[in-house]
Amino acid sequence: MRILVLSDSHGRVENMIRCVEQVEPDHILHLGDCVRDAEKLQKQFPVIPMASVPGNCDWGCEDEPERLIELGGKRIFLLHGHTRGVKYDLQRLWYAGREYGADAVVFGHTHTALVDYDGTMYLMNPGSIGGIHAPATYGVITVNARKFDCSTYRLL
Repeated sequence: MRILVLSDSHGRVENMIRCVEQVEPDHILHLGDCVRDAEKLQKQFPVIPMASVPGNCDWGCEDEPERLIELGGKRIFLLHGHTRGVKYDLQRLWYAGREYGADAVVFGHTHTALVDYDGTMYLMNPGSIGGIHAPATYGVITVNARKFDCSTYRLL
C-alpha cells in the first residue's frame, strides 16, 4: 500500500494532481491548509480514498483537527500541527503518538519536510505541496507485509 501524504496546499491543487499521477497512491492523507483543496482533489480522483484534517487556515471548518486512522494494519495519527504547537516543540507529537498507540504521526504547518524514526514510531511532515517559501514537497508511507516506511520527496 502506498499512502500519499500532502499538507499546506494553499490553493495549489495542480501540484497535488501531479503528485497523485506520479505516486499512484492507494490512499491519500491531506493535513490541512486548505481543506477545500483536498475536496477538489477528491473530485478529481474519486476512487482513491482520502482522509483529511483542517489546518489553521481552514476557518469555519468543523472537522476534527486530529484523527487516528488505521491503514494496512498501521495506526496513523493525523493533525495539521497548530493545535499542538509544532513550530516550537516536536516532543509533544512523540507523546501524543505514544498516547494513541500510533505507528506514525503525520503533521504539517511548518512547511518543512521531516522524517524521524525512534525505532518504534515515525514522525513525518511532508512539507508544503503548495511550495510556499520553499520547493513543493510531499510524503509517501509504504505499508506491506515486509515494510513500513515514511519518506519525503521534492515535487519534480
